[in-house]
Amino acid sequence: MKFEQQEINILHDDSGPYGIAVSLEGKVWFTQHKANKISCIDKKGQVQEYTVPTPDARVMCLTVSSKGDIWFTENGANKIGKLTTKGQFIEYPLPHPNSAPYGITEGPNGDIWFTEMNGNRIGKLTAEGKIHEYELPNQESYPSFITLGSDQSLWFTENQNNAIGKITESGQLTEFPISTPAAGPVGITKGHDDALWFVEIMGNKIGKITVSGEITEYDIPTPNARPHAIVAGVKSDLWFTEWGANQIGRLASDQTIEEYTINTPNAEPHGIGCDNDGTVWFALECNKIGKLHLIK
Repeated sequence: MKFEQQEINILHDDSGPYGIAVSLEGKVWFTQHKANKISCIDKKGQVQEYTVPTPDARVMCLTVSSKGDIWFTENGANKIGKLTTKGQFIEYPLPHPNSAPYGITEGPNGDIWFTEMNGNRIGKLTAEGKIHEYELPNQESYPSFITLGSDQSLWFTENQNNAIGKITESGQLTEFPISTPAAGPVGITKGHDDALWFVEIMGNKIGKITVSGEITEYDIPTPNARPHAIVAGVKSDLWFTEWGANQIGRLASDQTIEEYTINTPNAEPHGIGCDNDGTVWFALECNKIGKLHLIK
């Protein structure tokens, strides 16, 4: 299938675009973990940047809440950050040191859920600013991305435990092992089929898990592609970044996979999002934001 691709240069050298999320009105929000900024690209292509108050916070993943606030993880500063719709920052320190928060998403009741990579915990931040934490049973599970499922539970990847985890609003935890050894699951997203879809950075596969826990896996054509993040497209497509292969992948409804080479060599694609027009946006650590659109 034909496609159009464009790359947008960010204002600062060595900014390190990493996480990305698209708002309902079409603004593309992204983190710059090296420049310590939260930024967005509006519909006109203009870039606006906001410097995180804590220096060297190492901002990683982010999400746009139902209220329009931007929530993000400060992996190096051990905090959860919020950029309000008025452009104000609020930061929430985590109770335990060196927890290394990473993935983040909004829960069914407006609470903000996140993973603690080093802390081996799943965290919840309430509207009142209180933090609740839930220990994972297996040591060094290394929880990574997290997303809200169609069953109103929070689903997350356990990168080192080689499993997909599920936690309910009340804190009840279930884990589902992946059959591929040492698959290294990272990104996870809810598909339009109500299943959860994830990428295996070491297993070189795309995985699907139903809310009942049944897992199916699909091989990526390019060896050692090292898929990192995944997002649902406007229809049934699933889009994912191939960090090792310098490509963007698409899993179609018939379970075939197409791959699209990024214009800039060694671009290091990480986060990925999709807007309502079907344009796919991805963060490139080479100091660029990429966009790709299929041509019918």
